[in-house]
Amino acid sequence: MEITDIEPIFADRYLFVRVHTDAGITGLGESGTWGFLEASAGALETFERYLVGQDPLEIEHHWQACYRNAHFRGAAIMGALSAIDIALWDIAGKYHDVPAHRLLGGPTRQKARVYAHVYGETTEDLLRGCELAKERGFTAVGHLNPLGDEPRSKPYERTHVEELELATDRVARFREAVGTDVDLCIEIHRRLDPEEAIALGRAIEPYHPLFFEDPTRPDNFDAMARIADAVDIPIATGERIHTSHEFEMLLSRNAVDFVRPDVCMVGGLSHAKKIAALAEAHYAKVVPHNPLSPVSTAACLQLAAAIPNFAIQEYPYKQDGGEPGRELLVEPLERDGGYLRIPKGPGIGVELDDEAIADHPYEPRSVLTRQHADGSVVDM
Repeated sequence: MEITDIEPIFADRYLFVRVHTDAGITGLGESGTWGFLEASAGALETFERYLVGQDPLEIEHHWQACYRNAHFRGAAIMGALSAIDIALWDIAGKYHDVPAHRLLGGPTRQKARVYAHVYGETTEDLLRGCELAKERGFTAVGHLNPLGDEPRSKPYERTHVEELELATDRVARFREAVGTDVDLCIEIHRRLDPEEAIALGRAIEPYHPLFFEDPTRPDNFDAMARIADAVDIPIATGERIHTSHEFEMLLSRNAVDFVRPDVCMVGGLSHAKKIAALAEAHYAKVVPHNPLSPVSTAACLQLAAAIPNFAIQEYPYKQDGGEPGRELLVEPLERDGGYLRIPKGPGIGVELDDEAIADHPYEPRSVLTRQHADGSVVDM
């Protein structure tokens, strides 16, 4: 069996990849570099020149050959490599007629606990999102930003005390709204400097969040460690880094309790499983990052089934419209209350509906960076 073609598929806000073989078996993957998908598609062209004619079952060798070829790294390149790796595991599962997780050592579980996304610009919006998620059977809510989800076009201006008291009050009200039946995954979106993050983290400790996610920018691992050392809430981070070496640096600094590898950006299932093993050695758990399509979700579920230290899965289920991209699949993933069933089909267990893909033209993202009232850039 040989690879005959690497097919990029742009649809909606996603970049999918189909790997074709001369045996008629195709594999499906997705790139997680959502802000730079065109660049990721360019990297796919480079990898295609190597992969066509190769045996698709030599997955680890191809990963090493692509990653170590030209000595360059970066999110766009890793998104392309991730999409290919997921697609190759999809092919391997179909070739052996088993789910991909069977080839990765699973299953360790039959279903994966998930958290729903909650968005809102106002306190009332956020509270309603928490309540709706609970009503729909979820036992955890995430993407839950107590600083609010204001539009990037709106200039930012709050005093330190206003920001701290508003966020603390909101977390208290989230807990009151859902009681102890629902875990709160508090997401800061890298908005705070370390001293601000420490102040907020300490203020919300009484409400027992499951974790405190991305309290500051991910570039300086020592800064994240400083926050983790000062706050009595588990730290979750990792969605914007993309190698096992970076995760090891976080773990060795005791800077993270819940690692957040994006399967579609850290090198696919091959590398995500290695990151999970590093986390396991440090008694850390895995919360796969997943703001993408159901193809990404399906790949994440294969990882969840193959590792012992899976904690919970990000599930981009929105209070105003369910699961984005659901209509792009031939058969949707199966939700069971606060869980998703691990797909039982071969490979990653899902296929794209080509007619639906044709009805969802690609929507490229613009550069829209939020600014402060004084004109400087604000992280979101």
